[in-house]
Amino acid sequence: MTTQTEFRSCNLCEAICGLSIEHDGSKVISIKGDKEDPLSRGHICPKAIALQDIHADPDRLKTPMRRTESGFEPISWDDAFDLVESKLTEIRKQHGDDSVALYLGNPTVHNSGALLFQKYLKQALSTRNRFAATSVDQLPHHFAASHMFGHGLMIPIPDIDNTDYMLILGANPAASNGSLMTAPDVKNRLKSIVKRDGKVILIDPRRTESAKLASEHHFIRPGTDVFLLAAILNNLFQNDAVQLGRLNEFTKGVDQLKSAVAEFTSQNVSEITGLDSATIENIAAEFAAAKRAVVYGRMGVSTQPHGGLCHWFINAINLITGNLDRTGGQMFAHPAVSLVGKLGTENEFGRWKSRVRGLPEFEGDLPVAVLAEEILTPGEGQIKALITSSGNPVLSTPNGVQLEQAIEQLDFYVAHDIYINETTRHADLILPSPSGLETDHYDFIFLAFAVRNVAKYSPQLFAPVEGSMYDWQIMKELSLRLMPKGKFFQKALLRWLTPDRLLDLGLKTGPYGWAKSWFKGLSLKQLKANPHGIDLGELKPVLPKGLRTSDRKINAAPQVYIDHLNRELLPELKAETESRQNAAANDFSLIGRRHLRSNNSWMHNSQRLVKGADRCTLMMNPADAERLDLVAGSAVAITSSVGSVKAPLEVTDEIMPGVVSLPHGYGHHRPNTKLSIASQHAGVSINDLTDDKIVDNLTGNAAFSAQTVQIEAANDE
Repeated sequence: MTTQTEFRSCNLCEAICGLSIEHDGSKVISIKGDKEDPLSRGHICPKAIALQDIHADPDRLKTPMRRTESGFEPISWDDAFDLVESKLTEIRKQHGDDSVALYLGNPTVHNSGALLFQKYLKQALSTRNRFAATSVDQLPHHFAASHMFGHGLMIPIPDIDNTDYMLILGANPAASNGSLMTAPDVKNRLKSIVKRDGKVILIDPRRTESAKLASEHHFIRPGTDVFLLAAILNNLFQNDAVQLGRLNEFTKGVDQLKSAVAEFTSQNVSEITGLDSATIENIAAEFAAAKRAVVYGRMGVSTQPHGGLCHWFINAINLITGNLDRTGGQMFAHPAVSLVGKLGTENEFGRWKSRVRGLPEFEGDLPVAVLAEEILTPGEGQIKALITSSGNPVLSTPNGVQLEQAIEQLDFYVAHDIYINETTRHADLILPSPSGLETDHYDFIFLAFAVRNVAKYSPQLFAPVEGSMYDWQIMKELSLRLMPKGKFFQKALLRWLTPDRLLDLGLKTGPYGWAKSWFKGLSLKQLKANPHGIDLGELKPVLPKGLRTSDRKINAAPQVYIDHLNRELLPELKAETESRQNAAANDFSLIGRRHLRSNNSWMHNSQRLVKGADRCTLMMNPADAERLDLVAGSAVAITSSVGSVKAPLEVTDEIMPGVVSLPHGYGHHRPNTKLSIASQHAGVSINDLTDDKIVDNLTGNAAFSAQTVQIEAANDE
């Protein structure tokens, strides 16, 4: 048997680890870490090995499938596209463009072709009912970046390799490999901070895998991070720890920020957060005294009722201590292909609102928490048809049962996906694409959030099944067929475009391309000649030149944040305490959790990733279990305002009293799916409990974390 070794990046999570893959031309022999990859340095996690499982999965669709009364049946590509064109044209003609909705799932950003060509599909549909996984995840990051720095993708990241003090909230990088912080081998990066006499402080309602790497771990009541961050800010102001340095020349609003947080003292947030005032004050003092420090917050602070304010405060703490855009602080990557556009895009918010609840759009997308109600509520503008791309919103968005009911009443639903999953099982038509190993790839998004500037191209490893269509080809064909008549130039250009042509143009016009050297600048040809990737160096300061605000200044206190704080957060200083005093004995605050061998629902059909002990358990503190007379391993009923599920109880002191935790991405018990392995590890969906009406009222992001549930022993039925 003749074998060969090729190099590429893993596209299953944000770490994008470099891989060395040995294969025989049709089958993977081994997958190892690429020691010459300048970013991951030979590190991989178990998910990378599972790339071969997805590629060889017998459940993976390889031809379009149409739903009939007797189940899904194959259909030709031509017939499939004809069906989409006729159905959506008819629906749009009768009900208007907004009657068709588009949902883009998380895997879209893990596929460069889909990422590049989704914008043409959006343009062709011309609908205001656009949704994405962004609004059940990182929307508050984008919101803060837009209002403070001028562009939604100007998200600063921790310079983890050079910091002396890292304060982490709502993140578990040991399980996520870093998130909105592309940091493969993050465990060793965290350990290195401590080894160089630095400190890692973790704030989390659960003593996570990352807590074992931290210098200190402190419990915090779910949903109260905003009060802790406000108190740290206030403490910094009150102790004259404001040191903007060179940032002062291009920063505005610091005085307004100081006034906004003046009432949030360590004493009056202590009871709310569960952290004593001395601990809060000590964290603020240590942060201010550190030579190089950074605050980092992720999913846990994004998906709570004040996620938007949390990320404003995180950026503000880094800013006023002079740790923004500074080595060892919070910095901006300088990727080979720039994703940041023109000046003055900070106001792309609230230009229209959802029809039923009136939640605002952000950069063209509405919060996905309103999707079900926009389908279920009759009247002008009601959604009648849906396109989903690489998503499973029944399991990943709030109130999944309601969304299922909504999808069932659509006039037409087309899914772009490789599986018949809990959402796509309702589709009239499924359009599959090749596996990741059959696809060329460049990580536009994650290289823009990498802790080191690198560029790397991953050519396809295997040829796809004859007659397959890549993600970008599917989106291109849909765009051409749904584009308004008369767009001759636009259609001709779209027919010519390919991902490689767009990537090559982006590289050549980027900061390392023609601008650096007309003859030797970075190009696709150069990337292909360097299969391990090209190291472009450490993160460097980019401000003020990199700012995209209209006035080229950092806005430390955008008015939209000030108004929201005064309207909602200040009154909660008292209301939060009262609500806890009135809580029932079996009321708990629900949080999610992530595992290293999982990345949303699409990772559960690989045996090597789901094997072992049941991970879909409800974690509870021993004191709570004893108080409610519940026994480890027994089934418990978990009930919220929208639903109830049953799960086995896991009793552990790793979780804070009054808090319970379920993992995300399970619920594979639903009938008529084709996920043979996942269905054997079905678990329950946390989003059968989460209330779609509970959102961050500032950004519209779903507030999964800290929702109230009741726990009791499950009956035998």
